[in-house]
Amino acid sequence: MEIAMQKATFAAGCFWGVEDAFRKIGGVLSTRVGYIGGLLENPGYIKVLSGKTGHAEAVEVTFDPSIVTFDELLATFWSIHDPTLTHRELVMSLWNIHDPSTLDNLPNAVSHYRSSIFYHNDDQKSKSIKSMEKMERSLGRGKRILTEIVPVTTFYQAEEEHQQYAEKNTAKDKVNMCSLKNCPIK
Repeated sequence: MEIAMQKATFAAGCFWGVEDAFRKIGGVLSTRVGYIGGLLENPGYIKVLSGKTGHAEAVEVTFDPSIVTFDELLATFWSIHDPTLTHRELVMSLWNIHDPSTLDNLPNAVSHYRSSIFYHNDDQKSKSIKSMEKMERSLGRGKRILTEIVPVTTFYQAEEEHQQYAEKNTAKDKVNMCSLKNCPIK
């Protein structure tokens, strides 16, 4: 009996580092980066960066559930970013910005970097909520997980130059490309 492959979709900031983290997991058969959760059909990188489309930079993961579970993918998701940060704080962290006023001229340009789980079925929804509640309990008083858990919508694949970006670029380029917490690219 052949096991059906499954999909999972996550957003945790810049999709280059997020994709790289998931590509290293045994049982992940393929990944693709793209845009999800917005209003415009077939958005491109520049339009998404503007913050006007409402899309998140995300990674669609195709995996073999007999090798890696959705719960294991969730563990990776939580480990590679700080889900307590607002969109603006996440951008400041990713870009190593110390002065928040730097972003004042870009009020919408941070929504594409957000923490999101786009569930593909009720089982993923349930596991995502339970996982998030467990994470939030571990944070202690006053901290809140800001991750959105929403149904998957149309996923628009990003341009080819963004696919497997970490594998295509030199070590020198990688030093500055990802500031994710525990980013595996560095």
